[in-house]
Amino acid sequence: MLTQIRPAIVSVLAMTVITGLIFPGMIYAIGQLAFPYQANGSLIKEGNQIIGSELIGQNFAKAEYFHPRPSAAGSGYDAGASSGTNLGPTSKKLIEGLPDDPKTKDVDESFAGIPQLTQAYRKENNLPADAPVPGDAVTRSASGVDPHISPENAAIQAKRIAIARKIEEAKVMEAIAKATTGRGLGILGETTVNVTLANRALDGK
Repeated sequence: MLTQIRPAIVSVLAMTVITGLIFPGMIYAIGQLAFPYQANGSLIKEGNQIIGSELIGQNFAKAEYFHPRPSAAGSGYDAGASSGTNLGPTSKKLIEGLPDDPKTKDVDESFAGIPQLTQAYRKENNLPADAPVPGDAVTRSASGVDPHISPENAAIQAKRIAIARKIEEAKVMEAIAKATTGRGLGILGETTVNVTLANRALDGK
């Protein structure tokens, strides 16, 4: 019996050390040596203060900044409550929205659907009532903290930002270009604009 137990114990201990200590340690060391910025969360700092991450979106509301896509994380872009709406493409709530119910004032049951978000987007960007709107401008991401928007979304916002900042629109387009990332390996995903980086470029940072 001991001849069976001993190899089993040794095997468990060996695999624990290899997969629980050596392998994670190697991955950590490689990450810190080869990709320290990414391995530590792609944090954005001003001096010694951390102000955000390239990987986690933030809510910008002022007219002089790019606005992110809508968020369902907590009250909006709450990294501690990262989530989507879990509403499918046939959801009436998603398609039509849910207005405030005056009978239930103690509970906020309102929900901005695609029509309400579309109307708000057109209004804030001074667009005609029938102007096409990018899909990412009126839909929430699965994580609720997506830091990216589409180049089309960013370009539409450029005029509003230029007017608010009293600068040429070409300057805003330069900020978009600095924050634009193409498809991974040329084929994976879509071309995106990082809202946080674009806004920092606008501020000259």
